[in-house]
Amino acid sequence: MANIKWVIDPTHSEIQFKVKHLMITTVTGYFKKFDLQVETRTDDFSTASKIEFTADISSIDTNNEQRDTHLKSADFFDASNFDQIRFVGTQYEIDVDEAILHGSLTIKGVTKPITLHIEQGGMVVDPYGQTKAGFTVTGKISRKEFGLTWNAVTEAGNVVVSDDIKIHAEIQLVKQTVAVNA
Repeated sequence: MANIKWVIDPTHSEIQFKVKHLMITTVTGYFKKFDLQVETRTDDFSTASKIEFTADISSIDTNNEQRDTHLKSADFFDASNFDQIRFVGTQYEIDVDEAILHGSLTIKGVTKPITLHIEQGGMVVDPYGQTKAGFTVTGKISRKEFGLTWNAVTEAGNVVVSDDIKIHAEIQLVKQTVAVNA
């Protein structure tokens, strides 16, 4: 039986992260260049046999060029040596109201297991005859576990950047008309 291939619709998807700054406000960043490929046996995503996501570090955007340059440096992502973040899904479990996606996240050459929460928004056929599926993806990671350890301390002893990074993504997948052989 052939697998169904799904690809991301980048114009209707966004990948963002949130981090506390000085422990009093939250800064949001985005990856502008990313890719996601999914293969399922049916239109039910619990039958997924492949879930692979990448984001280009060079596309990081926090709405501040100086901060973006610092994030790309060796202090954080080290984009000159590690140009992508990679996630490979290993298990997609559906519960009543949401799904859980288990997988391996690789940042800066360090791979760790993570769990993401998935809210499936539904599946529709758009006005052009394309079948699309929508998802909201959330999770949290420790940046220090992935070698992103830079920090500074204020005069009062507060850290500049929190360890916890919140992940939030709005994903729209497009079903491909040609299935791939399993």
